[in-house]
Amino acid sequence: MSTVNVRYIVDDVDEAIEFYTTHLGFEEVMHPAPQFAILSRDGFRLLLSAPSPTAGGGHISPDGQVPTPGGWNRMSLVVEDLAELIEALHVAGVRFRNEIVNGVGGDQIILEDPSGNPVELFQYHG
Repeated sequence: MSTVNVRYIVDDVDEAIEFYTTHLGFEEVMHPAPQFAILSRDGFRLLLSAPSPTAGGGHISPDGQVPTPGGWNRMSLVVEDLAELIEALHVAGVRFRNEIVNGVGGDQIILEDPSGNPVELFQYHG
């Protein structure tokens, strides 16, 4: 299997599609219902689900818990020029959780999608 799927719970699927396709190079694969879409980038598929009382990945659990966006678990996207991308994202008004962190294997920063889900941008050293 060469495709990896990650599901993000989002407040607004259309807004999330716009964000990921405009700023992070994803392409829309399908959007069969207002509460669900699949995006793709380099063999990685991002499944977007809005909370829903009926079915799907955003389904409200039997005990009443509603899926919500956010937290700290995140996807990590490898980028070629972290500084250049950060600058473009700042100009576009994208929210960041932190400043660049210089790690042992590379540099990273965490931004937020419109629902507050974290996305790590990572550039390897060397």
